[in-house]
Amino acid sequence: MNATVLIPAAGVGSRFGAEIPKQYTVLAGKTVLAHTVDIFRTNPRISQIAVVVSPDDAFIDELNLPAHICRAGGDSRAESVRNGLNHLLKNGLVSPDTPVLVHDAARCCLPAAALERLLDAADAPHGALLALPVADTLKRQDTHACAETTLSRDGLWQAQTPQLFPAALLQRALNGSLDGITDESSAVERLGLRPRLITGDSRNLKLTRPDDALLAEALLRLHP
Repeated sequence: MNATVLIPAAGVGSRFGAEIPKQYTVLAGKTVLAHTVDIFRTNPRISQIAVVVSPDDAFIDELNLPAHICRAGGDSRAESVRNGLNHLLKNGLVSPDTPVLVHDAARCCLPAAALERLLDAADAPHGALLALPVADTLKRQDTHACAETTLSRDGLWQAQTPQLFPAALLQRALNGSLDGITDESSAVERLGLRPRLITGDSRNLKLTRPDDALLAEALLRLHP
């Protein structure tokens, strides 16, 4: 396998509350983005890493990452992935059948075993993604932020990344409207296809709020 990893890193991370974009926050001695790139760079089944940043990103050049940098980030994550993928295809950096793994820049603690499980599913006809069965009780709120009803969690999964699709399929899925597209799987599902769910890992957390950094740093120090 010669897979390509595409990391959208053009967001500002407003909910994280830092003065700089969260992917450039330093945890356990390195930036979040550098930790994320390191997850993939020594895997023999991955031949290339591409990072999509905004055109005016002022931080990326200081990192000297072992990755192809694409300054084509958009206003949304989906737009950044679409722009980055189109760039890779246009410049011959991937072929239509290249397996492309899209991974959140802010998921810097992905365990190697979870990544291997996803790579093992590269032959899934409609792609595959890491996900976890929902364990918590789910509540729907009313207009006053009170619990209105309890939802069944049967058959519900919480999507993670990476999400893996052939480049041509992912391009076709993302070249339509991006309204309501929250991850690559949702775009592929809109085509009437069913990506395979691969069991992820609870340690593969996404840095979203300030307290997430405490847990991420602890995980990174345990498994540098």
